[in-house]
Amino acid sequence: MTDLFKNRLKKLRNELGIRYSEAVLITKRVNYMYISGFTGTSAIVYISENRAVLLTDFRYVEQATSQAADFEIIQYSGSAFDKLNQLIESDSIQTLYFEDRDVTFYEYDEYTAKLKVEVFLPLGKTIEKLRRVKDQWEIELIRGAVDVADKVFLHILPFIKPGVAEIELAAEMEHHMRRLGASGPSFDTIVASGQRASMPHGVASEKKIEAGDVITMDFGALYKGYCSDITRTVFLGNPDKELARIYKIVLEANQKGLEAVICGIAGRDVDDVSRQYIADQGFGDNFGHGLGHGVGLEIHEEPSLSMRADLLLEDGMVVTVEPGIYVPGLGGVRIEDMVVVNGAKADILTKASKELLVL
Repeated sequence: MTDLFKNRLKKLRNELGIRYSEAVLITKRVNYMYISGFTGTSAIVYISENRAVLLTDFRYVEQATSQAADFEIIQYSGSAFDKLNQLIESDSIQTLYFEDRDVTFYEYDEYTAKLKVEVFLPLGKTIEKLRRVKDQWEIELIRGAVDVADKVFLHILPFIKPGVAEIELAAEMEHHMRRLGASGPSFDTIVASGQRASMPHGVASEKKIEAGDVITMDFGALYKGYCSDITRTVFLGNPDKELARIYKIVLEANQKGLEAVICGIAGRDVDDVSRQYIADQGFGDNFGHGLGHGVGLEIHEEPSLSMRADLLLEDGMVVTVEPGIYVPGLGGVRIEDMVVVNGAKADILTKASKELLVL
């Protein structure tokens, strides 16, 4: 395991070309988790040419020492600026990279006022770029998160009955995730039934399920730091004929999208495969979001599968394929799988059935 984080450190230094007098500050939690292995909620990671330091407070020193074996652990109390300046002076740092996508304007003002460096440079998406392609260890953890979600889907089906509120279903789903070893949901659980299913992000409400409803459930588990994301749509009683037709269209669009996920293709071209099929069936205006997104330490990360996604897919990237059709006043259908890019045929992680299910 220690080689894993040593390699990540090496890649970061190589990506930036870190040399004498330069250092990096990492403050975004998922990024310092990725680089160091530390999962606590309070840390600053400092990386120079020959030094890797994790600063944290009293609460996390023992945990950091155990998890971040490749890092020097420094405890601070109150402000961390004094400790950081000691490192900066010791290493003769003149240029400091910082996470401009995470640091607030207020925090940047503090950096420039209190840190003794001459030049501040934005880190941009440097670490996010490294995180795009998952290593085998990450993929196995994501498989674990997906396995939890698959089991939650099977678990919740008997609970879907007339009179049960959407929010009750969401609560049961999230509780069962924890029973299965997840630390919680990877995002707010979506349960949208009846006409509410026309809202792509219809987070579970107090609406009660009714006979004849279509029910879209979009949910995921946070498992050992990694996320899953799955959507399944089911029917309580005989479905509306138009919604049943829409379901078949979305299922076919999902399958076409999965088949299009190959190494070397641009995200926009995968999106176009499913989008064009839905448009050809007359529902182009009813599919308004991107086909998919990357999943890992965050529920939404690079790469993207959308109309503007130029990034080429690489083996080891993990993405969702989630076409949907949403018709106000009627309802909606979305079907979502998670896959690993793997040459000419994606490795489909989600196993839960996608057949039209009438409860």
